[in-house]
Amino acid sequence: MNQIQPAQRLESVKEYYFSAKLKEIADMNSRGLKVISLGVGSPDSAPDTSVVEKLCSVAREKDAHGYQPYMGIKELREAFARWYETYFGVRLDPSGELLPLIGSKEGILHISLAFLNPGDGVLVPNPGYPSYTSVSRLLGATVKSYKLDPQRAWAPDFEALEQMDLSGVKLMWVNYPNMPTGARGSLALFERLVHFARKRGIVVVNDNPYSFILNEERLSILRIPGAKEFCIELNSLSKSHNMPGWRMGVLASNANFVEWVLRVKSNIDSGQFKAMQLAAASALNLPEDWHREYNCRLYRRRRAYAEEIMQLLACSYDPDQTGMFLWGKVPEAYRDAAELADKLLYEAGVFVTPGFIFGTAGEKYIRISLCASEEKLAEALERIGKLTTKA
Repeated sequence: MNQIQPAQRLESVKEYYFSAKLKEIADMNSRGLKVISLGVGSPDSAPDTSVVEKLCSVAREKDAHGYQPYMGIKELREAFARWYETYFGVRLDPSGELLPLIGSKEGILHISLAFLNPGDGVLVPNPGYPSYTSVSRLLGATVKSYKLDPQRAWAPDFEALEQMDLSGVKLMWVNYPNMPTGARGSLALFERLVHFARKRGIVVVNDNPYSFILNEERLSILRIPGAKEFCIELNSLSKSHNMPGWRMGVLASNANFVEWVLRVKSNIDSGQFKAMQLAAASALNLPEDWHREYNCRLYRRRRAYAEEIMQLLACSYDPDQTGMFLWGKVPEAYRDAAELADKLLYEAGVFVTPGFIFGTAGEKYIRISLCASEEKLAEALERIGKLTTKA
């Protein structure tokens, strides 16, 4: 009898770190250990009540349950266009320059399928979101890592990029505001990226879900003149509107790029529930005051606890970070961040993310999520305080 084997592409990837780690934490909790998770960036607040009410009211309509357009309904695309113009100063044609997605993570796969042939090169940041690398490898592309470091405010070293062998490189992934480092990015950085994309004929994709968190200056790479010719931006309601489980994202670019990605997407999924799309459109119309309360004031209070935790652990960090995490360098007393993260998990019952999952440049860093209540953060601080006192 022949032994059935999985596709060879699975040899290039492992189970997503958080998928495996959260199973371990669930097992620990089932044994009564009550782990406080400060790992995943999943907002714990609910969407605005008006958004939930819109979802429920449309779901009661008899004709709301059929297949929807592959490009998303007109109301949602128009809402995304207004949102981009209001908050990012970018005008987009809702009929062809926007493509709603089942979360922006889906867009990483669809963009890669639309642009990459096996063997094509992909520039991936180190540290960076692990899916940029894993999706590229699954498709047989060649991952070319470029290092980010704090001396350049976690921006690419363009001189080093120019010295790399860029033949065959088709895509470059960037992510500002940055995850995991919290670097804000700037229009000057986006100008350099657009220039680099044009000069080298590379599609630069800015993954931009963190622009509202602890940040009142929202930036888009598409604001740079001529950016749409070579650039794509991914955005999401997961972080900015407390809707991670809804899987509502968007891709923005020129109409050709959008149509190429749509060719892929329309062969993979069949659109999103109409009630969710109309509710998402209502979320995109929430006022600035809502964002100030949930995305600034709430996370600022939580950030104060995260900074105290970093100080207790003698970790150094940049206080100018934005986003829903705090990124800190572990002291020399620890071999790497994984050692410290394991100590916190198994001795204090607090889970923080070791930076190695984001690449070799993150091996000496930990990341603390702000997606936990002030009560949970205070308890984590207390537990860690007892641990450090004991040490």
